[in-house]
Amino acid sequence: MAETNLIQRIDQDLKQAMREKDEVAKLALRSVKTAITQARKAGKAEHELSEEEVLRVISKQAKQRRDAIAEYEKAGRMDLAEKERAELAVLERYLPQPLSEDELEQIVREVIAEVGATSMRDMGKVMPVAMKRVAGRADGKAVNQIVRRLLG
Repeated sequence: MAETNLIQRIDQDLKQAMREKDEVAKLALRSVKTAITQARKAGKAEHELSEEEVLRVISKQAKQRRDAIAEYEKAGRMDLAEKERAELAVLERYLPQPLSEDELEQIVREVIAEVGATSMRDMGKVMPVAMKRVAGRADGKAVNQIVRRLLG
């Protein structure tokens, strides 16, 4: 299986960042490439990643940046928070447009109807299906809150 277009785009953008001496983009993209390599080697045999798997890796990297921003702000380290924000902006160029609250709620309502969920006990049926539908376009925490509100 050939590498995904997303990986090729990251490679090209990394080369461009190196040519332009864009340290922020270079750091963020190298970090993503390392995470992609680790994901490829995860499991029993090395394998090529699908576009969806690459998006999952980038989403995870973006979430790490968001978490770091929150921690740095709590600690009063605005300089480090800004650095993380700049890297996050680079990563967000590769992620699909996030879903609005209304779009997310609509997807969760559809999933609830499909799996026949009626109470909080059915949350385990709803979450995996909903997370697959919103892949990379919504945070699991946001999906969880909407599912709880609609089933609660």
